[in-house]
Amino acid sequence: MFSEVERISKMQTREFLVSAPGKVILHGEHSVVHGKVALAVSVNLRTHLRLQATSSGDVRINLPNIDTFLSWEITALQPLLAGCKAEQDDLKEPDADLLKRLREFTGISDDSTDTRSMAVLAFLYMYLTVFAGSLASITVSVWSELPTGAGLGSSAAYNVCLSAALLSARGTISSTLTPQQESARWSKEELDLINRWAFMGEKIIHGNPSGVDNAVGTWGGFLRYHAGKITPLSWVPILRILLTNTKVPRSTKVLVSGVKDKINKFPSIMNPVLESISAVSCTCEQTLTEMAADGPSAEHYNILEELIDINQHHLNVMGVGHSSLDTLCRVTLARGLHSKLTGAGGGGCGITLLRPETDTSMIQSTIEELKACGFDCWETSIGAPGVQQHSSAALSQDILKILNSY
Repeated sequence: MFSEVERISKMQTREFLVSAPGKVILHGEHSVVHGKVALAVSVNLRTHLRLQATSSGDVRINLPNIDTFLSWEITALQPLLAGCKAEQDDLKEPDADLLKRLREFTGISDDSTDTRSMAVLAFLYMYLTVFAGSLASITVSVWSELPTGAGLGSSAAYNVCLSAALLSARGTISSTLTPQQESARWSKEELDLINRWAFMGEKIIHGNPSGVDNAVGTWGGFLRYHAGKITPLSWVPILRILLTNTKVPRSTKVLVSGVKDKINKFPSIMNPVLESISAVSCTCEQTLTEMAADGPSAEHYNILEELIDINQHHLNVMGVGHSSLDTLCRVTLARGLHSKLTGAGGGGCGITLLRPETDTSMIQSTIEELKACGFDCWETSIGAPGVQQHSSAALSQDILKILNSY
């Protein structure tokens, strides 16, 4: 029963620490579902995961962000794999029979979509399929800097971390970290495998995701999304931003449907808007490429700010603005800063570009005023690295304390 535990105990590494970033849409919200260009980018608010091999004979998952702490005996999980392949080679679609057995085993109904249930289901599915040949006794603890349900790719960061840690512990991909390193990345081929497994987790949680969120979590940096094709952009700069969560709830499905209705009602008006948004994405991509090649200049930042303003007006025309987002734009513009919504709109989150010379006191006063409006606000950056393996020295004491508490 413990052959896999014994195998892991012989490994040089019994513990794996990994992290993955969240994501924001820089430009191209809503137009992307109509075949236009969008730019997605990693945001340096990260999800952190610690996987520890044990000899306890059970599997544990600790998710303090959503107050979830569960464990299962391996002997109870083993029968769920009856009829499954030793390891899943086809990563196109989840095994419907295994998912059905997992729902029955956990008591998660078919129509349940709450964060806790979906996180547990994705974990158990990936654990069982990665370790199908011989189940391992492990403890997985996850803590995230990303708020859930805010359109920042929190579920994708979770799935990317799960994928990287489980595949590393299984020995399917290498443990890339050397004793001299604090953080390391995997090879392109291994990152591609991590991404494919993470996409499987996203399908379990969301049903029919685009694949953009898990790709950003895996590769990091900036990604171009067009007509179903995701292309990482090389040599792009890291930009400072304020990320603001208005905490106004919204339904992505309803907003997407509303945009579609408006396009069908006014095609001669709305189709040029979609084309213009796509052009904004392409111009932004060109500007970022120039910044990486030649170094950032004041004119580059002028262009980025103008594009932010143009795109925010476009999104208002499409009907996905909100008074809370108007407040964000008003508060920041009063200080010479430029903001736009990110994601589905209708509330949710917005980003504010910070120039290199932006004064620290101005940033702090802006954050305080936005918080006074009832918003959450973080100073962070976009263009951060994708999924990484870490030594304990790379993580803050606060994060280590949380991950080691369980």
